[in-house]
Amino acid sequence: MLSRVAESLYWTGRYIERAEDTSRLLHVNFHGLLDADLPDRGAAWRELIVLLGLDDVFCEHFSEYTAQTVTEFMLWHPANPDAVTACVARARENARGAREQISSEMWEHLNRLHLRVSRIRPTAVLASPHDFFVRVREGSHAFQGVMKATLSRGEAYEFLELGAHLERADSTTRLLSAKVPALTAAEPPAASSARLSSLLKSCGAFEAFRQQESDDELRPERVVAFLLLDRHLPRAVCFGLERSLESIRAISGPALRPERAIGRVFAELAFTELHALDATAELLLRRVQLGIADAADEIAAGYFTTRTVPPGPYAQQQQQQ
Repeated sequence: MLSRVAESLYWTGRYIERAEDTSRLLHVNFHGLLDADLPDRGAAWRELIVLLGLDDVFCEHFSEYTAQTVTEFMLWHPANPDAVTACVARARENARGAREQISSEMWEHLNRLHLRVSRIRPTAVLASPHDFFVRVREGSHAFQGVMKATLSRGEAYEFLELGAHLERADSTTRLLSAKVPALTAAEPPAASSARLSSLLKSCGAFEAFRQQESDDELRPERVVAFLLLDRHLPRAVCFGLERSLESIRAISGPALRPERAIGRVFAELAFTELHALDATAELLLRRVQLGIADAADEIAAGYFTTRTVPPGPYAQQQQQQ
């Protein structure tokens, strides 16, 4: 496979996942603030911008943090490179560059999602954003479902999976890094429960956590451990890294630098037990975040700066045939 095609597939997976994650964060924040009695709602909206690392960019265009300004910035503002509409457009552009590697059904679903988000009327979305959030989430799920149902398991499939799972691991890690310091502060049980419920819902994990935990009380250390260390939850960090590792090994086999970079982070999490949210937990999250960034760099250097992807198990199977 040509490296440029592999890169297009990888970023198609990442951008679709990023669009879904951003819309889910906004959706959860909207619902969480409906009944919340907060003295400063602007602080709650600012948290989303800080999470994206774009606070300075936001302040260049808006003077206050409100539902309208933050929604506009995160969904379609041209100054935000990770806006939902921008991510969907880039996913489609990358898929176009690898059109011969994906199924017609995948291309149709991605085109449909792109048309739906590119033809929105901002005033209508700001007045009733729920439908837009659902549209993005369902579009992402439809694309991934059609991919699993129609695409043969080969290098193209693995690069799409690699991009999606690495993006999930990175998104959950950044979310936990931003939320954990606040979880250690003393606050009323009702406020703590609402904060933890919002964190779980931001990762699509509320029902999965409730099914696993018999205790009615939400405990910060258990919620964080679930989102970080669980190996069965699709958006847990450990799960995403393990699936990324499997894709790397399927593409090129073991012993390459990308495999070692992801393997180091996964190995640390696989043998970690989280019993308390203290400075050690925050340092762990920082190491994981840096490790995922390093893994992304190694993937780019190992696969996308050469002419072709290094041969692995799939190439060997084709040669034997």
